[in-house]
Amino acid sequence: MRCWLVSIGTVVLALTGTAQEGGKNGTAPKLNADEQNLLELTNAERDKEKLPPLKANPILTQLARAHSRNMAKQEKLDHELDGKSPFDRLKEAKYEFQRAAENVAQNSDQASTADIMKLWLDSEPHRANILGEGFTEIGIGIAKNDKGEVYVTQVFAMPVKK
Repeated sequence: MRCWLVSIGTVVLALTGTAQEGGKNGTAPKLNADEQNLLELTNAERDKEKLPPLKANPILTQLARAHSRNMAKQEKLDHELDGKSPFDRLKEAKYEFQRAAENVAQNSDQASTADIMKLWLDSEPHRANILGEGFTEIGIGIAKNDKGEVYVTQVFAMPVKK
């Protein structure tokens, strides 16, 4: 299995816009099976450390999916694509946050979600994001390109409370 990982640290920022928790009328976003599995694996690791589970957020999920699709299209594993950082994408989506972070991964051998989670956990910066005490919400996106390469994004955040 070949897998590359990149992490971005936690940054405390306040952006203009509105934080949205849950989906329309407070409902959670519909995750596909692999995204749901990664959410469960993430929350299982948080539970081991007695941390509260992360809640899937529809805006963060949209951002994670779009970033994974863009990485797959460009065949490039990076936090910054088209001149936009994760924080730029959050600002454009009008998601107001106190802190945010992103994990990304790519593999060309069809690694399972458990394999990707293990690699993230074996990397201190990725593990720190997964176990970040300041995070309350998550978005997860998985995309595959025509070559069969899979790109995965986790967006972690704590919205500004009003």
